[in-house]
Amino acid sequence: MSRVNSVLDSHGLRKTQIREQVLGLFIAKERALSKQDIESELGNLDRITLYRTLKAFEEKGIIHQAIDGTDTSKYALCPAHCSVQAHHHQHAHFHCRNCEDTFCVDEIDMPSLSHIRGHQVDQVEMIVQGICADCRQQ
Repeated sequence: MSRVNSVLDSHGLRKTQIREQVLGLFIAKERALSKQDIESELGNLDRITLYRTLKAFEEKGIIHQAIDGTDTSKYALCPAHCSVQAHHHQHAHFHCRNCEDTFCVDEIDMPSLSHIRGHQVDQVEMIVQGICADCRQQ
């Protein structure tokens, strides 16, 4: 069974052509993708179907929003242990100033910010910006 079908099965989603194409793209690209990135890679997609696909993937723990300091919403593939009940992606996102690509950075330890002057912390976002390895080699 392909990784795409395995992921859809393990997250309880029906296999449809658009789900298989979109998930396959996330797996192949290994970086965060915007809706525009997906549309340009996969061609003319029904935008409502794409929106629903991304929403279902996010709700089921397949993708998460990749906050990178830009105004464009991007999504990245979640680790295998994410699920509907728990997204585990407390990590930084690296945004390349040159090519505009965004990547998850799991090797940076996120600070523990569970208590800040009595506030309840629900989410911590860390954005690292610079030039990615591919752009540095050019």
